[in-house]
Amino acid sequence: MQIRLFNALTRKVEDFVPIIPNHVGFYSCGPTVYHYAHLGNLRTMVHNDLLKRMFLANGYDVHHVMNITDVGHLTNEDNDSGEDKMEKGAARDHKSVWDIAKFYLDEFLHDSDDLNIMRPTDMPRATEYIKEQIELIQKLEELGYTYEIPGDGIYYDTSKFADYGALTGGSLSGQRAGARVEYNDAKRNPTDFALWKYSPKDVQRQMEWDSPWGVGFPGWHTECCVMSMKLLGAHFDIHTGGEDLSRVHHTNEIAQSEPIVGKPWVHYWVHFSFLVDKSGDKMSKSKGEFLGMNAVRDRNIDPIVYRYWIVLGHYQSQLAFSFDALESAGTGYNNIVRKVVDLLANPDGEIDENVYNSWHDKILTPVSDNLKTAESLVVFQDLLKDKSVNNATKLALVKFVDDLLGLEFVQHAQKIRELETLTVPDEIQEMAQKRMEAKKSRDFATADELRNQIDSAGWTVMDTPDGYKLVKKQ
Repeated sequence: MQIRLFNALTRKVEDFVPIIPNHVGFYSCGPTVYHYAHLGNLRTMVHNDLLKRMFLANGYDVHHVMNITDVGHLTNEDNDSGEDKMEKGAARDHKSVWDIAKFYLDEFLHDSDDLNIMRPTDMPRATEYIKEQIELIQKLEELGYTYEIPGDGIYYDTSKFADYGALTGGSLSGQRAGARVEYNDAKRNPTDFALWKYSPKDVQRQMEWDSPWGVGFPGWHTECCVMSMKLLGAHFDIHTGGEDLSRVHHTNEIAQSEPIVGKPWVHYWVHFSFLVDKSGDKMSKSKGEFLGMNAVRDRNIDPIVYRYWIVLGHYQSQLAFSFDALESAGTGYNNIVRKVVDLLANPDGEIDENVYNSWHDKILTPVSDNLKTAESLVVFQDLLKDKSVNNATKLALVKFVDDLLGLEFVQHAQKIRELETLTVPDEIQEMAQKRMEAKKSRDFATADELRNQIDSAGWTVMDTPDGYKLVKKQ
């Protein structure tokens, strides 16, 4: 099936043509592990996962690399100044930089697992590639792209790179400082950015290394260049990240890489839109308070519902987060799971291969066309309502949708089935029978009291056309 993606570099939807047939080299910008991931970060990670699953469903071999930033990312992303996020996080938590890196990476992976996000093929850390980052800077130095600001660091001269800003259609005059470092008049151009920062003489850093230019640490943009080249090769298919990374971070990655490997370094740039709060502002940690996955768990909302809500949108459109929207999505998700429970209870018939293949392609087509996941869900729900398709075929297609969209419909339905097949204690059966009799007598006060007692005992009584059904609460 032909895959189409919006390429930020050309600003249009294009047919995907892999460098190596049936293979995708795919790099995504990962977390800076100085704090919990917020829901906007996790939206990006879900979209990465949906992109990967789409390629897998189309028969591609996928090599996915996602970096872990544990050094060099400074705090102020608007005017390119501030402290190293890792050092600041360590001071906040009263732990070493290495300890917080491990803790917040573990928390990120916990969130990812709860969202059913497949692990990348490789998850390299910036601190594991210091040697390679130094070597890349030396190559740029030999090619004449760098200069030194004494007492500050080694900088990239953006005026030397003719295509600087091409990713966003920008120019040298149209951007502010291009580094995650404090702007200063010693830079040759406002967009120049630090490749290597000298350690401050009056501050003891926990993370610093020797280099040909002095003791210090690499700039944030360099790590992605060396990790992707090392693990995916000099040229690869797709680079992804949040849309906020395109103007500076990804622009600076291109500027460092293409003088060394040639053009194009990356063939397709895919950027995911923001999650915004109720005021319409981008959700970010820099604003202080932010919502992470624990806020969802604390409301007894399954994290998979957050994934389902993301799938209902499109990666190029902003999503306005609210718990009301999430709870509404939860109702829709549970309705689908309930239908899958019924399929598991009555898996009649044999899988009709022709019918399966037809619906398989109908579901896969929208996702393959620039990740239109919501349209695939509409087709899927049409399938569930189609009485001409037998249950065995429907169930096989539900499993396909779970692989494609990662929504765990079958897994959640199986849990409900297990609870429904538990033996109901006699005293619960007796209360349920008395409740039904009270309802028939229009003694609703007694019926409600009995329902509450059943609920307190860990069971749910559900009214049915034939009477009632008892389900063990999860």
